[in-house]
Amino acid sequence: MMIVWIILGALGGIIALVLIIAAFSKKDFAVERTTTVNKPLPETYDFLTSLQKQDQWSKWTQLDPNMKKTYIGTDKTVGFISRWESQHKQVGEGEQEIRKLVPNERIENELRFMKPMRSVANAYFTVKEAGENQTAVAWGFTSTTPWPFNAFMLFFNMENAVGKDFEEGLSNMKKMVEAE
Repeated sequence: MMIVWIILGALGGIIALVLIIAAFSKKDFAVERTTTVNKPLPETYDFLTSLQKQDQWSKWTQLDPNMKKTYIGTDKTVGFISRWESQHKQVGEGEQEIRKLVPNERIENELRFMKPMRSVANAYFTVKEAGENQTAVAWGFTSTTPWPFNAFMLFFNMENAVGKDFEEGLSNMKKMVEAE
């Protein structure tokens, strides 16, 4: 019986430690990567507003080319939704909605992940002239990890994990835009 109390006490201590760490750990995170595209700003912006074109260069679409895709609304307009369903553990299930368009400046999307874990994130693209027929593109992502799960962010570097995927996606996107 004493061993049971020791085990319960140890488990309680571990749970309390995780909760305390979570109370003092940051909940918000942001990742951003940039590239320069050798195309004029209006053409680059127009390309980036399309969620359907994003399927052609996104790292996650390439992980599972057989994922089920559904579109609702008119692409390149506020309110357009791109849904996906995949059995691939890194892709999962979710949807992306165009939330705000500032012509030739900014695109804001909301990502709603359903599987493998429910969460919401905000993604954005900003564009600005970088020279004659060149456009600087920034792709960013912000989210909040709820308490007490934010304690696990101490062991997972979102900047590196998502950053690599953004770099690969931007490289793919740059090739496609420049080829058009």
